[in-house]
Amino acid sequence: MTAIDDLLAGILALITGNAALAGPVIGLLAFAESLILVGMFVPAVALMMTIGGLVAAGVLDPLPVLFWAIAGSVLGDWISYLLGRWIGPAIYRRWPLCRHRAAVARARLFFRRHGFAAVFLGRFFGPVRATIPLVAGVMQMPHRSFQMANIGSALLWVPALLAPGYVAGASLPLEMLDGWQLLGIGAALLVVPFLLAGLVARLVLKRHGGKGRRPGAQPSR
Repeated sequence: MTAIDDLLAGILALITGNAALAGPVIGLLAFAESLILVGMFVPAVALMMTIGGLVAAGVLDPLPVLFWAIAGSVLGDWISYLLGRWIGPAIYRRWPLCRHRAAVARARLFFRRHGFAAVFLGRFFGPVRATIPLVAGVMQMPHRSFQMANIGSALLWVPALLAPGYVAGASLPLEMLDGWQLLGIGAALLVVPFLLAGLVARLVLKRHGGKGRRPGAQPSR
């Protein structure tokens, strides 16, 4: 087993053996996955799919799982956003972002072009997910607009990650679940949240008539 496999196995053992801790642990994982740069090293996607199977099998209560995961993901993006507002453009030149210039450049371009929609859709795309909230903060995106995109996307993103495992777990015994089954079902189910996210972003962009590309943004320095 790899280090990631060991980590996943340890977290799952903790969750299944301590149901009362399951919600906070899942929330912490979602928070870490959404936090700037830290999210690159947290295997939350695979873990959330597996947790969906545990929910379907009756091992975990769905309401605490959903609440804590959504709260953690919202808080992670919010902290990244606040860091961007607080430090400003100078954060791009500081460690560790100075070592990830390509990722930061992609996120800045994505935000410049799409504004609100970039924050909303960014959660669904790995290459920019960890940096978009930070860039939104640096560009002084209004708090209200950011939180609308942050919370709205989290409400779709968390169920999207849980759905493949839940569907597989509802139709198969827990011991029969494997990664290929989860990924196969997930490939189909993840399309729906992406379509919904794209529809919301399209409506927002149309409503603002292209003026919302950089809501509240200040020129980059």
